[in-house]
Order: sequence, then C-alpha cells, then structure tokens
Amino acid sequence: MKISFALLFTAVAAFFLWAYPDREEEQRYYCNQGYIFGTYYNIRYSSGKDLEKGILKTLKEFDNSLSTFNPKSTISRINQNKSEDTDEHFRLMYNNALQIWQLSDGAFDITVAPLVNAWGFGFSNKEDITGNLIDSLLQYVGMQHISLEGKLLKKSDPHIMLDASAIAKGQACDVVAEYLLSQGCDDLLVDIGGEIVLRGLNDSGEPWRVGITKPEDDPIGKQNDIQQIISSTSLAMATSGNYRQFYYDNGIRRSHTIDPRTGFPVNHSLLSATVVADNCMTADALATACMVLGKDSALDMINKLNYAECYLICADADSTNIFMSDGMKQLIGE
Repeated sequence: MKISFALLFTAVAAFFLWAYPDREEEQRYYCNQGYIFGTYYNIRYSSGKDLEKGILKTLKEFDNSLSTFNPKSTISRINQNKSEDTDEHFRLMYNNALQIWQLSDGAFDITVAPLVNAWGFGFSNKEDITGNLIDSLLQYVGMQHISLEGKLLKKSDPHIMLDASAIAKGQACDVVAEYLLSQGCDDLLVDIGGEIVLRGLNDSGEPWRVGITKPEDDPIGKQNDIQQIISSTSLAMATSGNYRQFYYDNGIRRSHTIDPRTGFPVNHSLLSATVVADNCMTADALATACMVLGKDSALDMINKLNYAECYLICADADSTNIFMSDGMKQLIGE
C-alpha cells in the first residue's frame, strides 16, 4: 500500500505540472553586468529565472571563436597559421564582413590587423611607423587575399592576419539576444560596449530608451553625456567613433580607426557614426565603414540601403553638426 500511495502521489504531481505549466517562478526583470572583450556589458531581460549562467556560457563560446586576445580562439589559431578550420560564428562573421567590404569599396576590411597592430591599437605592440613599413604591410591587407572554402579559411600569404573587433561586439549582441529569445524572453536589452540589441518593453512597461553619446574626448570612458535619445521596441544599433581610442604622436592625433586602403588613421571631421540596421553585426561593421569613409561617402552608402540608417556627428570649428540618412529622422521622431 505504501508503494501504491507513492505511485499515486507521483502521478497526481505529474498531472498537476502538466495541467498547469504556467505555475513557474514569477516573471521579473534581471540585470547581468560584467566585463568581456575588453569592455563592459549590461544585459537586462524579463524572465522567470536568472539566466546569467547561460549568458556567460554563450559569451565564452563566442570568445573562443573571434577574440584575438584569446590565443586558443578560432581567429587566433588562423592568425598563427596553426589551423584553417572555422566555426559557425566565424563563418557568419566572414560572410557579413565580405558583404560590407564590397559595399564600402574596401573601407571595412577584417584583414586590417597588421596595420592596426603597427599603430598600437591591436593585439601586439606598436611599431615605429614609416612609409616603408606601411607599404610593406598593405600588401597583406584586402579581403581579396582570403577565401572561405567550405569550412576552411584560406590565406594567400601566411603574413595575413584578421581582426574582427569592428564587427564582433555587434555580433555578440545578436548571439546573446538570440539566446534570451530562445529562453522565452520577449523583453530584453543587450548592451556590449555600446552596441545594442533590444526587444519589447522595459521594466516600466514602456519602450526601451537608448542614447547616442556625445563624442567628447574621453579615453577612459567616464563621460556619458547624451546627444540623442531613441525610443524603440525593436532595435539593433552600433556606434563607432574616434573620441575614446586615440593618442598623440608628436602633436598629431592618431585615432584607432585605420583606413585599410591607405594604411593610416583617418583624419576628417566625422567624430562618430551610429548605425541602426537589421542586426547588430551589420550595424557594427557599417558604423566602422562610415568612420573610414567620412560624412559624404558614408551618407551616400547608407542612403542606398533599405536595411540601415545612420546618425553622424561631425566637428565644425568649435561646434558639432548632425547629419542623418533619409530614414533616421523618422526613427528619432523628427
């Protein structure tokens, strides 16, 4: 009888859980914060439980693919000529990068790593810059020198190295957002180093509000004055700028945005470029392309696309001017 009672109790409990599946932990908003990829992340979402462990696992898997600071990552092993094998994250990045490289006439290029390193903004030590050095490095820059053959990344020369930092943070936002959506989170905001993916509503039941930061010289990232607020329930947005990563070389300001076509840091009036696109990976790459191209060419490029808009902040003497693509004014309500 004791066994029969135990079986009956188990059957009733199982029926109760089957019949009332919604009797789970109460939905609430969680906030997970930390440091990854050399920057900070802030992830907010509505869920019946804290999903931080799953988020960290997702970020670690992504780091193992595209982090140049992880010597065992897929991209590092390719740079070290230890492997040609790629993973799903890498292949998605490559195909998107190739599209933006073609679209921007080479202004965006993941083979820019040797130049970025030489100028002191990459994953190796700064070199003494000379015209001869730049010329010698430019022969290894250009996506025409690499190809994806099945799952293998082929390089025409072993000196070619890849740097996905101008696209990977946006892609990481997409990956984390996809994980949260797979866990039933309809309301979420993923912010990794200022690249953002959001869906649904915030904890006040209103559309999320995110800001475009004023491009003020701020190497350590303490200034967060807002230039423009965007309110949305579905958004992927990325910003690229020269106001945080730079140094002075004999009185010359050297920004971290390197033009892969010339080999030198860009030097024009565009201070920051914010791009809204179908996904954050694309927005991230396009924002970098805009920074390399400069205002006029950036606007020309973005206005030809039906899946992206841009918000450009340019220096003009002692003030700044705003330039927007055709659809951006509608997005911000102007």
